Amino acid sequence: MSKQIAGIIPIVAAPFTSAGALDEDSFQALVRHLLGTGAQALTLFGLATEFYKLADAERARMQALLLAETSASAEVAGVISITDHSWELAAERARAAEQQGADAIMVLPPYFLGPAEPAIFEHLRRVIGAVRIPAIVQYAPAQTGVRIAPDLFLRLRDELPNAEFVKVETQPPGRYVAQLAERSAGRLRALVGYAGVQMPDVLARGAVGIQPGCSFTEVYSELWRRWASDPAGFHALHTQLLPYISYWMQGVELIVRAEKVILKRRGIIASDYCRSPAYALDARELAQIEQFLESFAPFLAR
Repeated sequence: MSKQIAGIIPIVAAPFTSAGALDEDSFQALVRHLLGTGAQALTLFGLATEFYKLADAERARMQALLLAETSASAEVAGVISITDHSWELAAERARAAEQQGADAIMVLPPYFLGPAEPAIFEHLRRVIGAVRIPAIVQYAPAQTGVRIAPDLFLRLRDELPNAEFVKVETQPPGRYVAQLAERSAGRLRALVGYAGVQMPDVLARGAVGIQPGCSFTEVYSELWRRWASDPAGFHALHTQLLPYISYWMQGVELIVRAEKVILKRRGIIASDYCRSPAYALDARELAQIEQFLESFAPFLAR
């Protein structure tokens, strides 16, 4: 089976020890766990990886560990997110990821100090053009403060054959997903994050995959299966999940912490430590996680 950038593509968390050091053993255990959850690909260095709190040496080690596992898998692709703000550094990092065996890259456009659209386009053109593997552009205006019109992505697709995907994280995302599909005649494909809160709408509008966190990937994989074969079951399961993910997605640091608590409770990682600044869950929020684990236990048995 050829590897595909579609379906459920979780963002892999960065486990730390209780003292705040990178926990390589927990990271490797997490990656190996995710390979068996029905995910079609794994993405490293998204917002849910806390990439903005990692040292270069830690990033290099995590990338090597993840790509060793995905390269050995016949089915699960490895996606490396490129977050450097200058295209010179980003292109170098993209080439290194491709050489190490990445199946695709995801590029976060520059946003610090509000770059103009021509500079954003040039950054994306240079970085994506530096590799041959497929590229996803992460469009997250709420997190970056930078808005990008669909025309920029269409121009990029016309110029670069591997500029195939946009991760749409507008609020709401559905119309943007539909615009990309319609205006590119299907040549641009959309993925959507935000924990899959809007999963029913974006899939109906043509999104080809979801990029959630990684603590309960089995639930998302079941949703993906039901979308294709059991619409009523899909909507029932998504309705059951929605109160939890809609609460956690009120903030990036909130959902990062919640997902790490879930991973620890499931015995997948050793500590739920988040590097500061981080969100501290209160007693009610911790109880909500326990309720979630009980409610979804049939999908989460290991």
